[in-house]
Amino acid sequence: MIEQHVDIDLVERDSLRGHEDVIPANLDERIKKLLDRGFYKPIIVDETTMVILDGHHKWTAAGVLELDKVPVVRIDYLGDASVVVDVWPGCGRDSVTKHEVIEMGLSGEVFPPKTSRHSFGFELPEIQIPLDTLKT
Repeated sequence: MIEQHVDIDLVERDSLRGHEDVIPANLDERIKKLLDRGFYKPIIVDETTMVILDGHHKWTAAGVLELDKVPVVRIDYLGDASVVVDVWPGCGRDSVTKHEVIEMGLSGEVFPPKTSRHSFGFELPEIQIPLDTLKT
């Protein structure tokens, strides 16, 4: 994998759109981690639609914690061939497409948890953003 620089932006939490539901136990764990460590990995979103591709639990936890902003990495989801979407084993689907992910995110509906499984052509950087700085 080629090392690639990624930009991290702070955006309004409410500007993001989820396409997949979360698992309550995983959400509880994510809330605990955020309270303990602050925001330590950004959420990956499509730059055009702001649909979340990776980080639904972090985004939902940010809402529970009443954070106004969240750190994101914006990518050209439909145009970047290094971004691949597949399904998680046992999710009940044989496949999912990038267009279906975007359509779901824009519809206001969500897939069940752990439906889409994304892989990216870059590594997410570790970050350390205290939660207080994400409240306005």
